[in-house]
Amino acid sequence: MNQVTADELATELHLFQSAEGSHLFVVDGSRIYDLPTEVAADLNQSLSKIAKGNLDQDPLWTALGLFSENSLPRYIGSQPLEPPALASISLNVAQACNMSCGYCYADTGKFGGRSRMMSIEVAKASVDRLIAESDPNMGVVVGYMGGEPLLNRAVVHETTRYAAKAAEKAGRSIRFSLTTNATMLQPVDAQLFTEFPFTVAVSIDGNQQQHDAIRQMNDGTSSYERLQAGLAVLNRYGRPQHLAARVTVTPKTGELLPILDHILSLGFDEVGFAAVLVSPNPSLTFSTADFGAFLSQMIACGEKALQEIAAGRSYPFGNLETALQEIHRGSHRPYPCGAGAAYLSANAEGKLFACHRLIDDPQFAMGSVQSGSDLKARSAHLARSHVDLMEPCHKCWARYLCGGGCYHEVSHRGRIGCDYIRGWLDFCLRSYVELSTRQPEYFVTLPTVESMSSPTTLSS
Repeated sequence: MNQVTADELATELHLFQSAEGSHLFVVDGSRIYDLPTEVAADLNQSLSKIAKGNLDQDPLWTALGLFSENSLPRYIGSQPLEPPALASISLNVAQACNMSCGYCYADTGKFGGRSRMMSIEVAKASVDRLIAESDPNMGVVVGYMGGEPLLNRAVVHETTRYAAKAAEKAGRSIRFSLTTNATMLQPVDAQLFTEFPFTVAVSIDGNQQQHDAIRQMNDGTSSYERLQAGLAVLNRYGRPQHLAARVTVTPKTGELLPILDHILSLGFDEVGFAAVLVSPNPSLTFSTADFGAFLSQMIACGEKALQEIAAGRSYPFGNLETALQEIHRGSHRPYPCGAGAAYLSANAEGKLFACHRLIDDPQFAMGSVQSGSDLKARSAHLARSHVDLMEPCHKCWARYLCGGGCYHEVSHRGRIGCDYIRGWLDFCLRSYVELSTRQPEYFVTLPTVESMSSPTTLSS
């Protein structure tokens, strides 16, 4: 290669600054290098204009294994992934809800159809399918989704006990997850969550005024008061292995830091934010113009988390903790999550779809628990979704951290948040360098990210 353009350099490299100095992020392999000041200046110049000359002879490119006829093999190639063994399945046990949240993309669990409940027969068949199509040397995860899954409490309980026995018989470890509005929690649920290894995610959007304004109970009562009663049940009768809070953010939400502080004060093990991109109410969805303020709010939360960590205090801001752990591991992948790969989701009748957000969407149909997953459909999904095949993703330095964006959101809205994602990841890279330099012990004790049924992307 005798000439490399600045665009090609920017596709593979990203310069960023921290309080520790200048750093280079190499996209392939998610590698981070500290740079001497003079090297950073030269590289910055190369990234800002067409790089001239024979870069094959540049010792920097040689050391990094880039831009040479003898370049090192890439960590990520252009060949799409073949469908792997299943590792997790989520069951939409209740395609119905006792709430009517204004932004609900799932149509209160109906996904544009009718309300229905999963039978125990379908639930057990889902467990059997997961074990049959998973790696016999790996553990599995069963998740419960809705709507509100506790509307079908009996199936959740019986399926959990059935799955635990089936996994034990197969010589496998098993974990469970459940996403709930926490308004229906009973002592028997808390006891189930402590008897088996559960991650429970609770939807909560702020203090009582904020939460009740957007998350309405169908019977007109305060959903916040009901949620608080549910948390009291967990505190009295037993907490799950991991209790997470998910905050859904609309353009009308307001400042995020007070919300984060409030929800952490309720005793959650982790709190994370997610912006609304798909909703039946357009006024509650983010536009491109809304992401600038959102990024500022997220960074303010991140800065508070860094201050607390520096003071030796726990402050489990999930979006940042997830990113820090993944960067520390050197995570790099050409897909945003495990949807359609090692993760599938079953609707109430047992039809399989790429994930819980894509239930009943024929574009993402992938077989059934009765007949098996559709390998052809899964292969086609993975073949068309490789981030290096996406426009404009293949030109972006953040592509192997982002993976191209949530399939559900991209299919409905396109990629409107790319600048936000790059801005957030740039902050996370800086935070990682500063923490790993000043407090390397943090990464020894950093809690394992408790994934739900589908792994979280770093851009969340």
